[in-house]
Amino acid sequence: MSEKTYTRALGENARKRHSHETEKGKVVDFVVQLEVKVGGTWKAVIRYDCAHDFAHVDRYNRNGETIKEELRLPYEECLTLADEDLNLNWESYKERFMRGAYP
Repeated sequence: MSEKTYTRALGENARKRHSHETEKGKVVDFVVQLEVKVGGTWKAVIRYDCAHDFAHVDRYNRNGETIKEELRLPYEECLTLADEDLNLNWESYKERFMRGAYP
């Protein structure tokens, strides 16, 4: 099994956490998450993962409440979608989260 993990700053008080595992070239586990620093604490804003044995996205508000949406995609496609989405849209997700809305 091969694992890749990194954290990348996206801007002031925002970062992306990325982790995925592959087995024989196939993604078997992944998490890609946007985090925003609020009052000195990193908070999850949006997270793509395959916990519970299905690909999905969790969207959080500032109260920690979440909305889960199933993504009916293979893990490889979902991992690519997650990286591209957060790279392109992190600023708007951060702004909506800071206003108290779901991203």
